[in-house]
Amino acid sequence: MLRAAGVGAGDEVIVPAFGNVEIAEAVVLSGAVPVFADIDRATYCLDPDAVSAAVNSRTAAVAVVHRFGHPADVRRLRDVGQRHGVLVLEQGESDAPYDELAQRRAHAAYLSGRLGGVITPDGVEGHGYQQYVVRVPGNGRPDRDAFARAVRAKGVDCRVPVKTPAHRTPKFWRDVCLPETERAADETLALPVGASMSRRELQRVVSACNALGGLLQPAF
Repeated sequence: MLRAAGVGAGDEVIVPAFGNVEIAEAVVLSGAVPVFADIDRATYCLDPDAVSAAVNSRTAAVAVVHRFGHPADVRRLRDVGQRHGVLVLEQGESDAPYDELAQRRAHAAYLSGRLGGVITPDGVEGHGYQQYVVRVPGNGRPDRDAFARAVRAKGVDCRVPVKTPAHRTPKFWRDVCLPETERAADETLALPVGASMSRRELQRVVSACNALGGLLQPAF
């Protein structure tokens, strides 16, 4: 998409740092330079205000990524693009069959209605729940990692969705302040929500997480 849009040497492309590095690598392969902008706390997608603040005379495009099945605010991002005269390119996430998507949403609703001790995802319209990502309150990464170990010990598969934001990797290191990106990397945990899960398996997730609720206290 970048090459087809004429993006190349001397251009900058605004990308999210929260996620994998493939987007930044694609920008480099086009000959342009990736510029990292912060994310929205609820969606984990690019924050339109942060994107607007990152635009300069070299900005050629914004690469929008929909994260975890949560749609980015494309309307506002396109408004930013029109206002500044830059392209807005979307990387879509693969669509699941309707039955599978409906089942994941039902499982997500079940978890969100019963989980305690974690901050459940914002169940906005259009969320596909490719991953069911919660936040573990407390003191950041140490508490999140301890919570994950305890949940795994109870037989629940979970994983950290983004271990290191792209702007903190050796290849793309940037001395830039992205507080929501770094906070999300420290607090988020993906719990299982697959369409094939049984009600008993979902109950095990709830039981394992709720048993830990209150053990981790926010820092003051």
